[in-house]
Amino acid sequence: MTHRSIFATAALLFVSCFAHAAPLYAGGLKLGDLCRLKGQETNTLQGLGLVVGLQGTGDGDAAPKGRALARMMQLMGGPMAMDAAGRLNIEDVGDAKNVAMVFVSATIPTVGAQQGDALDVTINAISAKSLEGGYLMLTPMLGPRADNPTVYGMAEGRISVSPDAPATTATIQGGLKMETTVRASYVQNDRITLVIDRDFADFNTAQRIEDEVNSLTSFTMGDRSVSRLASPNRDANGATNGTSLARAIDQLHVEVMVPPLYRNNPIKFIAFLLDIPIPLASRGKRVVINEAAGVVVIGEDVEIAPVLVTHRNLRIEAGGGGRFVEVGPDGTPEAAKLKSLADALGALDVPTEDLIAIIKTLKAKGDLYGEVIFR
Repeated sequence: MTHRSIFATAALLFVSCFAHAAPLYAGGLKLGDLCRLKGQETNTLQGLGLVVGLQGTGDGDAAPKGRALARMMQLMGGPMAMDAAGRLNIEDVGDAKNVAMVFVSATIPTVGAQQGDALDVTINAISAKSLEGGYLMLTPMLGPRADNPTVYGMAEGRISVSPDAPATTATIQGGLKMETTVRASYVQNDRITLVIDRDFADFNTAQRIEDEVNSLTSFTMGDRSVSRLASPNRDANGATNGTSLARAIDQLHVEVMVPPLYRNNPIKFIAFLLDIPIPLASRGKRVVINEAAGVVVIGEDVEIAPVLVTHRNLRIEAGGGGRFVEVGPDGTPEAAKLKSLADALGALDVPTEDLIAIIKTLKAKGDLYGEVIFR
């Protein structure tokens, strides 16, 4: 073994003595940190509009732009010529180079929007070369479904082109005025549905949420099996039993019944529900890699098979073979940890991109026992 290989083995053995001193477990998070309510989603409004005031960078003689401009001028009372068939004659406005047809969009936040609220809008050119210096004419904003003609808001205003963005994309801060109220609907048939964040979504988490909601000690009256929030049912002997509030549907969804006490005020129940602490099992068998930022986060329990890693002029044996075996606190041999290998590579100034390449190779070979997530 080379000097660098011996040093790497020593570094791996050193860090392994501390890696098993106290197994780590994920701390309890509140339910609101793990999931959202179904209905608590963003919604998109969209519309087609005209930007005027450009400096010769508009759509030129594009026919769709000419028809839209002629129609708008007609609606505003402008004198427009008609052809023999009674249709608008667009020859007068067809070659306007200071006008561009654009696609306008806005996002309604998860909490909804009230009539009169001002939201930001994003504008994208269809064929114009630049939107610099333009002004968006009054544009009706529809919902995401083209078959629904409801106008939810009106967009208008001086547009702003960011120096870091293409000249064909622009924004208007507060350029959309809501004309109707959009509310987020959380309760359906006296039930709410919790949607677990995909970073936590699995059957274990869904079951833990169900168990915690169904065993709230603060809601019991001296008996954990009977909840003041549950709907009382009577069995054959006339005894009252509590009905479970929560039911895990799958690894992503948990359905919760709103108790009768809170049917007229479900917000109060939802506020308390999302504040419930949920203890989670350790997620130590996970590796998260952000290649663009050069960040690698390695869980404490990610193991690797006995392998020989050869990288340029570096050789490191990890696990087995009698040369390197991780030893736990009680003196028993244990499987090699990826964290220990990463620490040793770091001590040898191995670049992060090389560490990522090694992790990819170990995973592809099947010698990495854990989940690898790329962000």
